[in-house]
Amino acid sequence: MESASILVVDDEPGIALLCTRILKRAGYETQAETNPRAAIEHLGRNRFDLLLVDIRMPEVDGFDVISRAKRAQPDIAVLVMTGFGTVETAIRALRQGVDGLLLKPFERGEELISAVEQALTDNRRKRDSARAQALRPLFDATGKLFSETDSQKLNALIVDTICAHLQCTNAAFYRVAATGIELVAKRGSVPLVNTPGFATQLLRRVDADGNPIIVNATGPGEQDAQSLLADLKLGAAILIPITRADLRIILFAARDAGVAPFRGADLELFHILASQSLVALENARLYADLRAYVRKVEESQQALLRSEKMAAAGRLTASIAHEVNNPLQSVQNCLHIAGREDVPAEKRKEYFDLARAELERLMKTMQRMLDFYRPGSTRTEPVDVLELLKHVLSLTSQQMGQRHIEVKTQFPDSLPLIHAVNSQIQQIFFNLILNAFDVMPAGGTLWIRARGLDTGVEIQFEDSGPGIPEELRNNIFEPFFSTKDGGTGLGLTVSYNIVTAHGGTLDLVKGNGDGACFRLFLPMGAKQ
Repeated sequence: MESASILVVDDEPGIALLCTRILKRAGYETQAETNPRAAIEHLGRNRFDLLLVDIRMPEVDGFDVISRAKRAQPDIAVLVMTGFGTVETAIRALRQGVDGLLLKPFERGEELISAVEQALTDNRRKRDSARAQALRPLFDATGKLFSETDSQKLNALIVDTICAHLQCTNAAFYRVAATGIELVAKRGSVPLVNTPGFATQLLRRVDADGNPIIVNATGPGEQDAQSLLADLKLGAAILIPITRADLRIILFAARDAGVAPFRGADLELFHILASQSLVALENARLYADLRAYVRKVEESQQALLRSEKMAAAGRLTASIAHEVNNPLQSVQNCLHIAGREDVPAEKRKEYFDLARAELERLMKTMQRMLDFYRPGSTRTEPVDVLELLKHVLSLTSQQMGQRHIEVKTQFPDSLPLIHAVNSQIQQIFFNLILNAFDVMPAGGTLWIRARGLDTGVEIQFEDSGPGIPEELRNNIFEPFFSTKDGGTGLGLTVSYNIVTAHGGTLDLVKGNGDGACFRLFLPMGAKQ
């Protein structure tokens, strides 16, 4: 057993000397006092593991010495000696937290040593029990700390948790940086660090030393630290520095003057809370970094989507120019003929009706283009895939016809509605159709087959182009990878990302010929 320090207090010099000799012979560090008042002062200046005190002393009652000792050193073990063992004495001793009772005179030294060992053991058990009781609610506190990912809320939660579990009304959280010490959060009366002074010096010293300290306004300790507590009207305080990687913090807890001082179990509990708080702070920082990273990825994906969308729109320009120019020329011709005086009224009406029809067709074309260019909503809505696919085919028909690409479709009368982002599904169709357009510069055939499944819709886009070499098939969905001269390498990547975000799949599969065949599956999804 590790040697314990013992203070013997008895107004009879002979008894005090006898106890000292017996205990020193047993290996204990022992000091004796015959004056109870001097013993109380001694307890205020020095720490002991056990107080061996006589109950009946003329100047100061032994129970008064015990009370003063408990205030100065809450965890000290107490063994009382008395020659008048009564039930009342035993009850009073138990109420004051005494760990053992020894009747005088004791005939053998072994009796005293046994009583001391038992008192130290019982005191250790009480402290262990108090520690275990304190650990039970600690798990709940740890769960709350770890579940909070907002750093501002977490700072306040740390301070509140310290006050709740250390039963104090004053707590603070300081962060140590190269520029100085910052008070992050506080509750109650705490040392301030906005001006130079002993408070800042004390915090710097605690950080540099790396060890926690307990400061009591009375009793043993540094006078400047005690004066600081007195100015703040505090009775006892604990400061704990915690360092991990690039994060250094100091946590402060204090009880008001007149309240019971902190015990050893409080220090152990506070140390655990400090360590868990540091882990929670790291988790919150990592979570914030992750959110920032996800936000950047989302922004990059949106930029990628817009970039490819504009590229696809540019490739449609020639086709749209014809779509716009043809009806304009028809309107111009119809109005020119209708304006001639030699044209009968019935013929004029016919030409006006033709001009009106061409203008309506032109307006529909322009509306489709506006729908494509305009940023769409990102909320899901019921989408008729078949109608949307036909709409995209109508926009690309002129371009396909100019290149002598025949589009053969195999569509059912209807397909089940899916919940998706309309503009993004339209983007997929444009990308896959224009992808086939690019690989057939001399013309060819594009087969589009659609069918409904129990869980969604399947559409296949197969071209009669040269196909994709086997060694490149695993790379086609990678960003900036393209088999075409001047290709952006983004069309399939953007399409793949959109499909994945909708819970669907986009695969390169074996078709009926040698060309590329893409299988698109879109699930029915759910309303948001």
